Amino acid sequence: MTENNIIKILITGGAGFIGSNLCEYFLSKGYQVVCLDNFATGHRHNLSAFFENKNFKLVEGDIRNLSDCKIAVLGVDYVLHQAALGSVPRSINDPITTNDVNVSGFLNMLVASRDANVKRFVYAASSSTYGDSESLPKIEENIGKPLSPYAITKYVNELYAEIFNKTYGLETIGLRYFNVFGRKQDPNGAYAAVIPKFVMQFMAHESPVINGDGNFSRDFTYIDNVIQMNELAMTTNNPEAINTVYNTAFGDRTTLNDLVKNLKAALSGYDAAIAAIPTIYGPNRAGDIPHSLASIDKAKRLLGYHPKFSMQEGLNAAVTWYWNNLKK
Repeated sequence: MTENNIIKILITGGAGFIGSNLCEYFLSKGYQVVCLDNFATGHRHNLSAFFENKNFKLVEGDIRNLSDCKIAVLGVDYVLHQAALGSVPRSINDPITTNDVNVSGFLNMLVASRDANVKRFVYAASSSTYGDSESLPKIEENIGKPLSPYAITKYVNELYAEIFNKTYGLETIGLRYFNVFGRKQDPNGAYAAVIPKFVMQFMAHESPVINGDGNFSRDFTYIDNVIQMNELAMTTNNPEAINTVYNTAFGDRTTLNDLVKNLKAALSGYDAAIAAIPTIYGPNRAGDIPHSLASIDKAKRLLGYHPKFSMQEGLNAAVTWYWNNLKK
């Protein structure tokens, strides 16, 4: 531990959607928090509330530079590694950069964490690792072949984490995030996630575009459940619970058609005209998995995970946040 027995955490990608929510939560719990970010996809405004906090430190750097990683991990007890280039379409358009960040950058963080004697390395894995496996629900030990460069990079992360545990004794836990959503999620850009993108389109009285017929389904997972899983993974003392991977999800699935219906219902409470906005349907997107549903039995059994927010509860909270913060 650091001075005065305050635990020090490094959150990579801390200016991003999930990372900034983790920064906020752990600062509120009295931890020292170091954020490493190059602001390629994260935003400085996500951190603005923390700059006056004596327990917060920003290291502006890139995980592709080992020296930046080594500076960031100095004196750190735990690493919560969130930094990555997300998005399946982005990885299809630019596989080299995705690989550089998600594989080479990940390896740099493992090396830096090993050399700094970090106690545990908790990292963002991905449900995309299940690939072409058609079995539902998704169980951690049964995966298919990856369907995109992004999925390959996230599977390689798991392989590297396992090797670093076996070879160097670094404790690792991977969290296979399903479709995370909530406050601070960026609605802008070519690779914006579906929920904030649709919310912004509805608020602007524009029709959202669904890829395919709308019957693809996802295990949409509210940000507070993800924060809960990171905390459980970081603090568990159960030897059986470490050096493995967990689905990080709610454990239920929603079709895109139902998502649109639920969004319209939630937003109509603020603007009745949204209820009448039609949906446009386009072609299926390359690399997309048709259905995604997590088994969270392993996380319940080994980590004591019980998600606090259902999809609908999270959706209502997210819509309220977007309306109050992003409505123009």
